[in-house]
Amino acid sequence: MAGPLDRQPTKLDYASPTQFKFGINQLPKVEYFVTQALIPDISLETTVQNTPFKDIPVPGEKLTYGNLSVTFLVDEYLENYTSLHNWITGLGFPERRDQFSKFRDETSNTRADARNTPTTDTIGLATSDKSMYSDGYLMVLSNKNNPIVQVNFQDMFPISLGSLSYDQGLTDVQYLTVETTFQYNIYTIAPL
Repeated sequence: MAGPLDRQPTKLDYASPTQFKFGINQLPKVEYFVTQALIPDISLETTVQNTPFKDIPVPGEKLTYGNLSVTFLVDEYLENYTSLHNWITGLGFPERRDQFSKFRDETSNTRADARNTPTTDTIGLATSDKSMYSDGYLMVLSNKNNPIVQVNFQDMFPISLGSLSYDQGLTDVQYLTVETTFQYNIYTIAPL
C-alpha cells in the first residue's frame, strides 16, 4: 500500500504555454512561424442503462476528437500560406480534376511513388491518397527548452485556411497571422 509520501508529486514545475514546437511533414515552411497551437479536446460518448428508478450513465464506445487549430505568422513572400493553400486546393480541386493528381504526384511533400499510382481519370483501381495526408506533432518543451512530451497527429489534412487582412490604415506594423484548422485520424501523447 502506498503511503502519503508516495502520492506526493515529484515534479513541481508548471506547464508554460510558450514552450512548444509544432511541425508537420507536409508544411516545412510553416513550422518556424507557428505562434499558437491547441491540443484538441477529446470526448467519450456515453450511453444510458435504463432502470425502473434512475437511469444510470455508462461509458460509451466511441471517442470524438476536436479539430486541431494552428496560428502562424505569414512570411513576406507568402510561401508558407501558399503551401497550405495548395494543399487545401489539391484536396478540393475547385477548377479541374487534375489539380488533385498534380498535388498528389508533384507538389505533396509526403507523396507516394508516382509510378505505382493510377491517375484520377482512369476507372478501376483506387488512387493512393496517402500523399494527401500528413503526420504532425506538437512537442511540449520544459522551462529549459528540453523536449518532454510529444503529441503525435496521424493523417492530418486541412479543412480551413483563414483570410489575410491588408490594411493601409494601420499606424503600427502588425505582422500578418492566419489560423488554419486540421482534421486528423487520431492523436497520441508520448513522454520523451
